[in-house]
Amino acid sequence: MKRLIPLIAAAALSACGMDVASSAATAAALKKQELEQGKKTQDMAQQKINQAVEQMNQAAQNREDAQKQ
Repeated sequence: MKRLIPLIAAAALSACGMDVASSAATAAALKKQELEQGKKTQDMAQQKINQAVEQMNQAAQNREDAQKQ
């Protein structure tokens, strides 16, 4: 009986370790997904900024062309 208690305790503790490892792996996968989504959002924002700058440059060029005429 004295040997059974340490074995049960060891089994319980090892199961907790597996839970922690599993939770850490899940958290890491979620963090990776968040980072990928953030990168996509950043890329989309940069594209919109580039489009806006291009439109402003075109409008400025159109004004210059209109003033020359």
